[in-house]
Amino acid sequence: MKGWRNSPQTFLVIVGLLLGLALLPTVIGCTVSTQTPLSRVIEAVGDRLQPLPLKTESELQRFAEIYRKYAREPIQDRLDYFRFAFKRVRTKYVQEVADKKLIDAAIEGVEESKAKPKSMKAPALIEVALDKMVTSLDPHSAFMNKAEFDESFIHTRGEFGGLGIEVTMQDGLVKVIAPIENTPAEKAGLASGDRISHVDGKPIKGLSLYEAVRRMRGLPGTSIQLMIQRVGKSDFEVTLVRAMIKVRAVRWRTVDRVGYIRVSRFSERVEGGVVQAFAGIRAELEGEPDGIVLDLRNNPGGLLDQSIALADAFLDSGEIVSVRGRDSGYHRAFGAQVGDLANGLPMVVLINGGSASASEIVASALKFHSRAMIMGRRSFGKGSVQTIIPMPEEGALRLTTALYYGPDGRTIQARGIIPEIRIETGKEPQNRRREADLPRSLPAGKRGTEEKVSTVFSKACPAIKGGRTYSSDGEAGDRALGCAVAYLEAGSKHKFLAAHGQARNM
Repeated sequence: MKGWRNSPQTFLVIVGLLLGLALLPTVIGCTVSTQTPLSRVIEAVGDRLQPLPLKTESELQRFAEIYRKYAREPIQDRLDYFRFAFKRVRTKYVQEVADKKLIDAAIEGVEESKAKPKSMKAPALIEVALDKMVTSLDPHSAFMNKAEFDESFIHTRGEFGGLGIEVTMQDGLVKVIAPIENTPAEKAGLASGDRISHVDGKPIKGLSLYEAVRRMRGLPGTSIQLMIQRVGKSDFEVTLVRAMIKVRAVRWRTVDRVGYIRVSRFSERVEGGVVQAFAGIRAELEGEPDGIVLDLRNNPGGLLDQSIALADAFLDSGEIVSVRGRDSGYHRAFGAQVGDLANGLPMVVLINGGSASASEIVASALKFHSRAMIMGRRSFGKGSVQTIIPMPEEGALRLTTALYYGPDGRTIQARGIIPEIRIETGKEPQNRRREADLPRSLPAGKRGTEEKVSTVFSKACPAIKGGRTYSSDGEAGDRALGCAVAYLEAGSKHKFLAAHGQARNM
């Protein structure tokens, strides 16, 4: 693909792990890292040389008193650790936040632990204080301890020791979304909809999704027992042997003369995976396809550079996305370079309420430049960028530092991408939450002109069967994909709507 990374605007991007959302098992977003190991040491040393306003120092002193009250051994380096994090939040968060609000939240975190005076280990005390302080800002900012920080890199590499299942949390149990091809989970017969109630005889209920996933991961070659609940069957136990799981972020197939490319997440493997997918499609069809379907449904996001590369692959020119922070100097725009991987072939992008962050960047750019027809359901609406700020010794802050804007100059935050053709299935999850529904979600920007959306019912479209596609409506076939293929075969929006029944304009 095109070498946009050679631009002077390029900056290092890594992934952040967003825990606790019911959107997907691991929800990832556009994230930036600003520090190398050396730079964080230099910054930590220089940090003490930068004076703070007297009012700010008095707020820090207020926390210091709580620290000394509850810490078993109130060592100074832990207090310095807190000070370092506080200063980063104070200066780098996307919005200015009052010092008092930050310190109040930190103190609340300590008090919520219900610990007795002089009973808490200093590292544990600082961790609960930082966690409360940072999570009070918005749904995606958080303090990550060492284990959580290490976990975040799994999703950039796209490989880990585990079972090979995509999971979410539902009703206190781990629910299987789908097993990954050729993994221990698939070979053991685990199926979409299965619920995991126990791991090695210990109940899942009461654990966070992160904690449950950690129990299931482990060294390749080690065994694990899962208790499975399946509709229509008695609970049963299955033993699996962990393996090195390499997640395929890109899958492809052909449907008649249409090429289908599914991107499940934006890991390091997306850029090369799409190039390989296109080569495979052309080889199988012995020539050019009649059109391309890019499936971003339930893609929670990931690496910013990969989303830019994917949009750039299908664009010859024009802005893809811009990133704007709190300061006027934090404004970077990324544009497309000459060269369209698909040589202008007609294209459909499928999205739904589970398409977030990096997925929305791609859909927004291809929609604005009229490169693809956007079909499906309104996307999640995560338009914020999280910067990973490593701490001096261990752990890191995942801090919202910017919003990204589509080429139309509008932020996607709390609004999402509106499809040009809405596919009404009648089976959209009733409890599906979007960004705007999350507690402490950053507000949406100014509303633009309301878009007219043509709506069709999925039942009017064929159900595409076979292959490893995502089925949005739980049927044996995928009708949303059927709508996309029918659109490409029709040759125009007007002909497609005439043939498959326009329900209404919204």
